[in-house]
Amino acid sequence: MNSLRFPHGLYGVTPDWPDTHRLLEAIRQAHAGGMQVLQWRRKLGDPAKQRAQALSVRDLCRELHLPLIINDDWRLALALDADGVHLGKDDGTLAEARREMGPHKLIGCSCYNQPALAHQHLQVPVDYIAFGAMFPSAVKPDAVRASLDDIREGHKISALLSPRPAVVAIGGIGPDNAPSVIQAGADSIAVISALFNAPDITAAAQRCSALFS
Repeated sequence: MNSLRFPHGLYGVTPDWPDTHRLLEAIRQAHAGGMQVLQWRRKLGDPAKQRAQALSVRDLCRELHLPLIINDDWRLALALDADGVHLGKDDGTLAEARREMGPHKLIGCSCYNQPALAHQHLQVPVDYIAFGAMFPSAVKPDAVRASLDDIREGHKISALLSPRPAVVAIGGIGPDNAPSVIQAGADSIAVISALFNAPDITAAAQRCSALFS
């Protein structure tokens, strides 16, 4: 198997919490449980407060040596000197992001339920291709549904390249249903609610991380 540039294992995605202190403590707990990489995702609230929270999250991730991905906004990722960015279909072109961010930053992209789109995006190049929603998602209840076959096909496509781009599964994933997507070829599982809304965040992270052992 070709080496991966993107971390293998649990990929935490932040919930849309305005309480930065609560969020930072939750990130610490998830990291203690084995979370390998974090995506900061914030859709609601005042832009200035969003940016202030992003700065606090960046500082904590640096302290923890935890790679930080910014959702949707490569310009913000550059301004923060984050480790990378995740882009969806409406977030600007991947080619522009790669050109401006350079070869060493991590770039991931949403491929929804379309392996053909993944094949297209891998020409950029990107460091991971994400498929989902794999299961019903409380965060995005209307999201298109991807299948285990999409994960398998994405893995076949990525395996042709070196270093191999990772395959990320997202959407309604938790420790109980993650084994099926990992067995299908997901290198990483992106988890929001089942991680950060868990009664014990560290224990939830440990359960997810153990699936990759």
